[in-house]
Amino acid sequence: MKTSDSTLSTSVVLLFAVACGLAVCNVYYAQPLLDAMADTFAMDPATIGIVVTLTQVGYGVGLLLLVPLGDLLNRRRLIVTQTLLSALALLMIAFAADSTWLLIGMTLTGLLAVVTQVLVAYAATLAVPAERGRVVGVVTSGIVVGILLARTVAGGMADLAGWRSVYLLSAGLTLVMALLLWRVLPKHEDPQPAQSYASLLGSVFALFREEPVLRQRAILALLTFASAMVLWTPMVLPLSAPPLSLSHTQIGLFGLAGAAGALGAARAGHLADRGWGQWVSGLSLLLMLVSWLPIALTQSSLWALLLGVITLDLGLQAVHVTSQSMIYSVRPEAQSRLTAGYMLFYSVGSALGSISSTAMYAWAGWIGVCLLGAGINALALLYWWRTLAPRSQPLEAASH
Repeated sequence: MKTSDSTLSTSVVLLFAVACGLAVCNVYYAQPLLDAMADTFAMDPATIGIVVTLTQVGYGVGLLLLVPLGDLLNRRRLIVTQTLLSALALLMIAFAADSTWLLIGMTLTGLLAVVTQVLVAYAATLAVPAERGRVVGVVTSGIVVGILLARTVAGGMADLAGWRSVYLLSAGLTLVMALLLWRVLPKHEDPQPAQSYASLLGSVFALFREEPVLRQRAILALLTFASAMVLWTPMVLPLSAPPLSLSHTQIGLFGLAGAAGALGAARAGHLADRGWGQWVSGLSLLLMLVSWLPIALTQSSLWALLLGVITLDLGLQAVHVTSQSMIYSVRPEAQSRLTAGYMLFYSVGSALGSISSTAMYAWAGWIGVCLLGAGINALALLYWWRTLAPRSQPLEAASH
């Protein structure tokens, strides 16, 4: 392993990216499997969304309580310990005898999946300043790919060997990853700044008070990721039911469509660096809102759903990348805490979107779900227009 005085090797950077993708997959495997889980544990379809909600709640708690520990503890031990505990949580899900153990395992899996954010911050620390942006970009891409491909992998595995096999496979891969990280991560680190855990947590909330950009982008994260979960969480229900009756593999393939949309958002960060962040955000929010029109046609046209998934994920990731670019520019020395605060709102939004969408599907069907998602996106667009949209300067001046 090379130290922070030299460039990280490509293989090590890719290992960080794969580790991040594998960890974040654990949060999203359940989405195409909700109907199978509901059958296994005799859970009401109206409440099965609690599986995804508790995972997101666990992730939110981990962002607040575990991610800041990277500034206090030995990162190598912290990362490997979290990875090993993640494997145990996955085994708890795979062998769950009833819904109680399932929900406990899901909550713990979400809590421990925040190792992704610890890995990103650690990669930034190990990289030389001249290559820090490239390294963080590659590692973060592992997170995006993991989120989007988790649905495809879960769907295919469920059709081959049942939904429990997804978590057994992930537990095995997670154990292998823990061993690789233990061997590769540096054994010696620079001393951490002397401060208490309580003061470190308090500084996360202080950043919200001191940085308007963090507050504004966190609100957008809550609303946009809530709308995304309104789409992804209940989508398995109409697709697996007649007349469509798609298999889990076919449903999971829609994750690939989301990946295509997300890859198209890669340029958003570059535009934000040039001063176009607010305009990119507004146009992306408008794109997300419009995408609900073809999504509403799902039960009559899968091509319409495909178009809607691509455009919604394109808008979502463009807003997300833009927000991160703008947030990290205000306090470079506090990136871990900025990440924890921003992603906390992301997690809350995802949890609210998950639980509300399945309840809405049970009450008003797929059209009700689409109206809910469009309503949340309309609220996000209104917030941007009233609070963030540039007004006093022409488009040319906005680039400065």
